[in-house]
Amino acid sequence: MPKPRYKTTNWKQYNKALINRGSLTFWIDEETIAEWKQSRQGKRGRPRRFSDLAITTALMVKRVFSMPLRALQGFLDSVFKLANVPLVCPHYTCILRIPS
Repeated sequence: MPKPRYKTTNWKQYNKALINRGSLTFWIDEETIAEWKQSRQGKRGRPRRFSDLAITTALMVKRVFSMPLRALQGFLDSVFKLANVPLVCPHYTCILRIPS
């Protein structure tokens, strides 16, 4: 049984749909921005600069896009810059040292 063929009648809409397949959207809410930096926990020693949320987010983006850590740092910094969000990606050595 042959596969049925469909005839495209609305090329303008079809082309837009194909273009939108390649679009990339990052949504960063206000709560995430507020929790990005580590709050003081009253423990001894140097406080962490980034929260577990920041590390987890960076590792998730790394996994989704199959990026090395240094490229991940540049990618997230450029996304934050383009989105005009006052955040900085954790340094790649910071991501390596914190177990997840």
